Amino acid sequence: MSDAPVIRLERWAGPWADDDPDGAFKAEVAALSQLDPLVTLEGMSRALDIPVGALARYALARWATAGSGGLLEVGPDMVERLAAEFDAAERAGTDAARLEAYARVRGMVSWLRAGLDDPDASP
Repeated sequence: MSDAPVIRLERWAGPWADDDPDGAFKAEVAALSQLDPLVTLEGMSRALDIPVGALARYALARWATAGSGGLLEVGPDMVERLAAEFDAAERAGTDAARLEAYARVRGMVSWLRAGLDDPDASP
């Protein structure tokens, strides 16, 4: 396919600043980018008779759309309710407000999880 993008799989180890707000993600990228994903993709390709590029595209698209998939599962109203708790706590700017938000969000998540272990349970 002539319009298919070509990417180079690179190993990366940084650097990034100690106070980088994305430092945890960058550390994860640095660790995982040392691995060779083609070992797995080539095995899957042979076993399933699917081109490696199609599997790589699937894996990237699946990861890239996970947030929107989660939004569809939980629903936009619930996402807004969860975010509002954290936003209010950050506006207050105190540890007490953050702990109260944590407790409220924990309760909401507990309610969302109610049917996972027992589908007949009511929240």
